[in-house]
Amino acid sequence: MTINKNISHMTSYRLQWVSLILIALLMPIMVVGQEQSEGLTPEELTKIEQVGEVELSDSGELVAYTLSKQADPYEKNKPAQNHLYVRDLSSEESLPYVTTMSVSEIAFRPNEESITFLGKRSGDERNGIFEISISGGEAQKIFSFKQDIASYSWGPDGNHLAFMAPDTAKEPESDLPYQPEIYEENLTQRRGFVTNIAKEGHQPHQLQVNGSVYQMHWSPNGKRLAIAVAPTPLVDDYYMSQQVKIVNLRGSEVYTEVDHEGKLGDIAWSPDGSRLAMIAGADIHDPIDGRLFVVSAEDGSVTQLQPQLEQKFEQFEWIDNNTIQYLTSEGVWSNYGSINVDGTGMETIVDVEEPNITSFDRAEDGTVVFSASSSKHPRELFSLKSGETQRLTNSNPWLDEVALGQQKVVKWTANDGTELQGVLVYPLNYEKGTKYPMITTVHGGPEAHYDHGWVTSYSDPGQVAAAQGYFVFYPNYRGSTGRGEDFAKSSQGDLAGAEFDDIVAGVDELVSVGLVDETKIGVTGGSYGGYATGWMSTRYTDKFAAGVMFVGISNNISKWGTSDIPEELYLVHARERIWNDYQDFLERSPIYYTGQADTPLLIMHGKNDTRVSPSQSYEMYRHIKTRTNTPVRLVLYPGEGHGNVNATARYDYNLRMMRWFNTYLKGEGEEKPDDQLQLQDTITNN
Repeated sequence: MTINKNISHMTSYRLQWVSLILIALLMPIMVVGQEQSEGLTPEELTKIEQVGEVELSDSGELVAYTLSKQADPYEKNKPAQNHLYVRDLSSEESLPYVTTMSVSEIAFRPNEESITFLGKRSGDERNGIFEISISGGEAQKIFSFKQDIASYSWGPDGNHLAFMAPDTAKEPESDLPYQPEIYEENLTQRRGFVTNIAKEGHQPHQLQVNGSVYQMHWSPNGKRLAIAVAPTPLVDDYYMSQQVKIVNLRGSEVYTEVDHEGKLGDIAWSPDGSRLAMIAGADIHDPIDGRLFVVSAEDGSVTQLQPQLEQKFEQFEWIDNNTIQYLTSEGVWSNYGSINVDGTGMETIVDVEEPNITSFDRAEDGTVVFSASSSKHPRELFSLKSGETQRLTNSNPWLDEVALGQQKVVKWTANDGTELQGVLVYPLNYEKGTKYPMITTVHGGPEAHYDHGWVTSYSDPGQVAAAQGYFVFYPNYRGSTGRGEDFAKSSQGDLAGAEFDDIVAGVDELVSVGLVDETKIGVTGGSYGGYATGWMSTRYTDKFAAGVMFVGISNNISKWGTSDIPEELYLVHARERIWNDYQDFLERSPIYYTGQADTPLLIMHGKNDTRVSPSQSYEMYRHIKTRTNTPVRLVLYPGEGHGNVNATARYDYNLRMMRWFNTYLKGEGEEKPDDQLQLQDTITNN
């Protein structure tokens, strides 16, 4: 890593756009040594472990972190487990502390030599807060509740506890043997509670506030709480209607209401309790909580820091009463830096192309730890002390022996002159002058972005596809995050318009420079990326030879009426009500063009998805099957929602995705793959 404290220099350097694509794109790629294995397989992908939460002790001597470990897809269709590890930063190894259950919300308990976390042992009906000594030993449950605890926060004394859990009110009883569900009525609010675990038999009291509580933060003196509350537990209200308030410990008195509307991220007190800082949307139409604000704890007035910054604030921490350190995304890169509370003095502390930082924590002595990934490895633990950075963990040593395709940042210009960027993974053993098939992978949101880190997952082909001879293109089209408010809003009111044309322009550029075979281009993505996949497979069917559409949108009209975020769709995406122009919304839907669809399309969807109803996939499937002779298949995953979380469902998805692309981008494509997986034939890259 390199250290750079001059943000203007680095920003200027990064914004020296080329008109079409990085010169580096056309440079020869070194062939990886033959002693390495020939690329990442789908089965190896299921074994990857990566760092999640990171927490430093106040002294800066110890770091606690979680390590995500996937279940064996052949044995258990279960989510990954997060195990607790602890590392003394003066030592050379991390020690496993809790590996018998999945942990979350790890924290060093104030005034105690211990670490706490949320967990649930086998046989427990509810989760609880566990505690383990920093010297190790057996974790003990120190608090549980009538309902599962969603999140918690220690008071400064280490005894008072604020936590959030579903309302404990009993559901109405019925003498009937059958009870129907009443949609969006009688919902269970998420309540805030306060207790003192040092007092035996002390009963938690519920905050006397209306609505659902999503954050609770103790003031430095332990006498007030900063809370974030939405009027209902509906997902739409969580996204668009949270309000920050400062209240007493019973919630019966509201001292301050913060003057802000729009999406909300983390909030935190200044050390002296005079201010809050928060990450939030610039206004009600900002699609992300990516701007940094300082708030007066006295009157709730807000000041946005660096409103014109063409980056996204991801995380922050108070350093003293006048200084905040932060993590931002800048396009495909990350920055770790410092800023004054009045918005001046912004400087970068760590600014590198790789690894890409995903989170950080800082101790009082200035020690900093990161979780970060690179093009060569998933998230690992890094440290920063006295200006030096160091990778501390290697959670997948076997991955060092796996040959990986080169990964580059690429840039191109859209038809209207908009400058765009993305990431390109090269085929393993790329040979200059040879044209390869390519899979275009589109992120969801669209308020998201791909960074120049590890870009391979069960639904993102990445290195698995590179091992099988593909380019994999990850475009950050307009509306993506990491480039400021204006860019994030630039796709609003133009569904499937210039935003998706940006993707096509990037694909065309890769074809024109001679890297990609224009007859062998695929497209995939989930959610809004699934919408893009449906669009490319119908509206731009002449350009794409295969598509894999995941939890995607096919009909904007019915999507609005079946989703759990209709207001978010209106406020930060469409910016117009569908009933004002049904025809326009229909013409911006993939089903409108399915009559001309000539792109073989594999559609996959979680049966329990409430964000994008499975009915969207049913519609897409039925239109293509009825109106064309184009190969189409619909795969449904019982028990899965807006994305697969269980091991076997993820493995199955990855195998089906790659088999579909291999059939229609590399094979003859005359017949659909068999609907059953032949697992013994899928674990190699032959």
